[in-house]
Amino acid sequence: MAPPGRPCAPQGPGPAARARSSGTPPPPPPIPPRSRPLLLLLLLLLPAAACGAAGGAPEPGRLGVPARVTRGPRSPQAREGRAEPGGPEDGAARGAGPDPEAPERRGEDGAPAPGKGRPARAAGAGASRAQVSLVSSSFVLKGDATHNQAMVHWTGESSGVILILTKYYHADMGKVLESSLWRSSDFGTSYSKLTLQPGVTTVIDNFYICPSNKRKIILVSSSLSAREQSLFLSTDEGATFQRQPIPFLVETLIFHPKQEDKVLAYTKESKLYVSSDLGKKWTLLQERVTKDHVFWAVSGVDANPDLVHMEAQDLSGGVRYVTCLIHNCSGEPRAAPPVGPVDQGSLTVQDEYIFFKATSTNRTNYYVSYRRGPFALMKLPKYALPKDLQVISTDESQVFVAVQEWNQADTYNLYQSDARGVHYSLVLEHVRSSRQAEESVVIDILEVRGVKGVFLANQKVDGKVTTLITYNKGRDWDYLRPPSTDMNGKPTNCQPPECRLHLHLRWADNPYVSGTVHTKDTAPGLIMGAGNLGSQLVEYKEEMYITSDCGHTWRQVFEEEHHVLYLDHGGVIAAIKDTSIPLKILKFSVDEGFTWSSHNFTSTSVFVDGLLSEPGDETLVMTVFGHISFRSDWELVKVDFRPSFPRPCGDEDYSSWNLTDLQGDQCIMGQQRSFRKRKSTSWCVKGRSFTSALTSRVCQCRDSDFICDYGFERSPSLESQSNKCSANFWFNPLSPPEDCALGQTYTSSLGYRKVVSNVCQGGVDLQRSPVQLQCPLQPPRGLRVSIRGQAVAVRPGEDVLFVVRQEHGDVLTTKYQVDLGDDFKAMYVNLTLSGEPIRHRYDNPGIYRVSVRAENAAGHDEAVLFVQVNSPLQALYLEVVPVVGINQEVNLTAVLLPPNPNLTVFYWWIAHGLQPLISLENRMATRFPDAGDVRVTVQAACGNSVLQDSRVIRVLDQFQVVPLQFSQDLDSYNPNTPEWREDVGLVVTRVLSKETSIPEELLLTVVRPGLPTLADLYLLLPPPRPTRKRSLAGDKRVAAIQQVLGARKVSFPVRGGLRVLVALRETDPDPQRLGGGGGYWAAVVVFVVGLFAVAAFILYKFKRKRPGRTVYAQMHNEKEQEMTSPVSHSEDAQGAIQGNHSGVVLSINSREMHSYLVS
Repeated sequence: MAPPGRPCAPQGPGPAARARSSGTPPPPPPIPPRSRPLLLLLLLLLPAAACGAAGGAPEPGRLGVPARVTRGPRSPQAREGRAEPGGPEDGAARGAGPDPEAPERRGEDGAPAPGKGRPARAAGAGASRAQVSLVSSSFVLKGDATHNQAMVHWTGESSGVILILTKYYHADMGKVLESSLWRSSDFGTSYSKLTLQPGVTTVIDNFYICPSNKRKIILVSSSLSAREQSLFLSTDEGATFQRQPIPFLVETLIFHPKQEDKVLAYTKESKLYVSSDLGKKWTLLQERVTKDHVFWAVSGVDANPDLVHMEAQDLSGGVRYVTCLIHNCSGEPRAAPPVGPVDQGSLTVQDEYIFFKATSTNRTNYYVSYRRGPFALMKLPKYALPKDLQVISTDESQVFVAVQEWNQADTYNLYQSDARGVHYSLVLEHVRSSRQAEESVVIDILEVRGVKGVFLANQKVDGKVTTLITYNKGRDWDYLRPPSTDMNGKPTNCQPPECRLHLHLRWADNPYVSGTVHTKDTAPGLIMGAGNLGSQLVEYKEEMYITSDCGHTWRQVFEEEHHVLYLDHGGVIAAIKDTSIPLKILKFSVDEGFTWSSHNFTSTSVFVDGLLSEPGDETLVMTVFGHISFRSDWELVKVDFRPSFPRPCGDEDYSSWNLTDLQGDQCIMGQQRSFRKRKSTSWCVKGRSFTSALTSRVCQCRDSDFICDYGFERSPSLESQSNKCSANFWFNPLSPPEDCALGQTYTSSLGYRKVVSNVCQGGVDLQRSPVQLQCPLQPPRGLRVSIRGQAVAVRPGEDVLFVVRQEHGDVLTTKYQVDLGDDFKAMYVNLTLSGEPIRHRYDNPGIYRVSVRAENAAGHDEAVLFVQVNSPLQALYLEVVPVVGINQEVNLTAVLLPPNPNLTVFYWWIAHGLQPLISLENRMATRFPDAGDVRVTVQAACGNSVLQDSRVIRVLDQFQVVPLQFSQDLDSYNPNTPEWREDVGLVVTRVLSKETSIPEELLLTVVRPGLPTLADLYLLLPPPRPTRKRSLAGDKRVAAIQQVLGARKVSFPVRGGLRVLVALRETDPDPQRLGGGGGYWAAVVVFVVGLFAVAAFILYKFKRKRPGRTVYAQMHNEKEQEMTSPVSHSEDAQGAIQGNHSGVVLSINSREMHSYLVS
């Protein structure tokens, strides 16, 4: 599910989705890069701007990060040969009236110029285009050529004040290095650069306009080090400012939607502050608040206007929904969530509804509160199994959501709710979606503004995308009708069903230009969008089409996509081509797109960055802003249509039109609606007082006014039954509601319910109710017991909060028997009704079986939970034999502190395998078939703590092991820890290497765990010589080690001057360890005789005297190595083990030691 917010479909120009929230206007949006995701069920698309806002100033009162007009380098072809700005830069006019040659040439987009190939007006039906008189003037913001971002805001409400903030934003440093603030008080004819602090360089990051009093403005200024900030406050539309230092760093400001001096400040440290005097004094409200999930009270819904809704983390890291008053914020949660914690970034407050999602045990549930009542689970069809949910609309006390179900990848299904937003019915399947940057989801659905209940959607079936329209909020959908002729009057030859009109439902990254479809509240029925004719939507075709009767009939107006701006309630439509090359032609229409004129708004072509008009589109003045080249100053061009419309409109200047659907039905949403529009012969201004709605008449109810109720779906079979709703297989209409308590009554659904905003009366009543039924006593069902926080592993002595919930069944007469597994048993009533947890504490480690049995006269249910009580792991040490033979069994032992028997799971990784071996024991036996270094890793998991250790084992085909023992004094100082054993082994290795001159890397001493203290010395083969291969049988090092150990030369100090002597240890000739069996010993005798024969041959052949002889036998296995009983030893017979063989090393003549070692 998206982070909370209002994911609505693209609605006209600018950002297509916005969070309808109480709050401040963000600073006038700077254009791309695309903003971050907004709120819980939001489409996660663009900076929060009015859904379908025109390319004008961002609508005040919304929450979100400001967008920026970001200027980037154009293509070399676009920049070459560009003329520099010409003409007066102080606001001189650059032309008035239409281009006299316009009727004789084609428009800039290749379309015929006005009057060329267009349907002519009827005689006397329209005034001459010569009556259209435009005044254009331009102004260049000198000195801002390096600034790559701009924020523009027109304060509106009969004010001619425009504010422009240009900035140089350094992307690598992530901050603003330079800025300039410009102000115009004459509708953009001229601008003056404001100096906030004379003699001091001031860098402005953002500015914010109060939505309830646009004369009040707050600028946020940062030092170049970004370590401190200040606010500049204005109450006169930026004419004067007052500096106000603040003790925190502002991330964003949120104005109260109704009370002009109250503002919230969200800081970079995730803290929330509040001010009641326009930013002069601040009070800390809450810490650890989630960004973009803070909401002022909604007027008419929240009882107290000073209430703030927010999402915040508690000390344990869990996320809570918190509400508090700005003068008394205790931080207590408003209401305990129905299940588990709230998912971070999922809270949104939108109109009468509050949404959030909660994930527990790998299942995500979505919850809604209507008019601040208790939260309820949003009930979709049982097997929808949503992967994601986006809120499209909450207008008219009804929720419209898009749900991606378990079997969908790039489409969503649309659902419509009842008034409470709890029960949902399917209205359209397979709406196209796509993923954008930062995992934002884009759903191809657009709410047509100005006429309630009208939506456009792109449906994707079998890879083909087609555009549909509904007039009754999803009850019925139909394809768009294609125009019969193109813009040149030629037949389109587009006949349904093979060919239809399809529209792109995208929006612009730049909030100052329109998206691919443009609608406005102030111009009902007027829709202008980019698309194509054909069997499906084609991505690269963006012809422009327009309708003035809300989609009933369409006309082509341009061959390429244009950005559109509505002025004076749609009385004037201005359009500029969407292109990456500079231009200077503005096209406009004064008759709802039937005819178009062209106007050179500047003498030098410019890259257009945006279009701006007074908020509400009630003016006839617009501003085009852009730049001549990437390195040039920003240029603003004012285009004034007022001279063409000298008087206000009267009643005689309007005609009416009736809203009809594509079947010609005028009863839509239960009423016939009539709207006013200006006559094409009237050259007058509609003005601020204009209202488009003329009359409405309530209709009698018909079958088409009802949709299928929750648990029902429309029959897809026979045409005559297309309106019949049948129950799904998983739904029983006669079963009582889940919240039906004993003594209450309920009515079963017949499968129909009227659309919430449908106002029809009388006539057909498909949802007529049968007799009232008494709620029966229902047995408890869906009983669950859990630990608050969803943990099942706790520590000894820690407080545990058990939460018991029951999904179905009576709770007033149900008794709950609780057994916590440690002799605690109790009986409760109203346990699930109160929601109070059971607090308990376990003193001893172990596994406890917690059971809850719910029972009433109708039946019973039981829930079981196993709780692990253990101390966190402190240390893990992997003990292994460092050297083993090929295919020799070796024991891997994990030493764990503290030991947790039966509670710890061990994961073993051997060599490079990704799949671990899992055991409940701390030891494992294995073999290695190949020589080389093998890494063994073990993880011990106990509750929430996981430790890991790793060792490398050398697998060799030949090596020797000499058993060692120590004087008994060492046992008194043996703590039996891995670190101590490792240190003793290192010191023994160093002393032996020093006394025998054997390299230290060829010796390895391993001290065995336990008492008495014993060790094994591993003697490794040296690297082979280039002349001959080294044979272990002829190795002289064993005799050298025997010699120094027999001479009592190997010792080391421990404590208090006490020295510990190291000596050879006799091995235990256990016949089982040696293998057993007569055949085995016969082989040994043959092997020994063979060794003597080889030795005799060598002595005879080379006549070389050998100082000693070695006899080898089978090597002891691991069980022998783990032996802890002491053995006697002597200097005449010492045990030595080689590879997979063991034997006895005979004595060596000490007088020949030197020559023996060097030979």
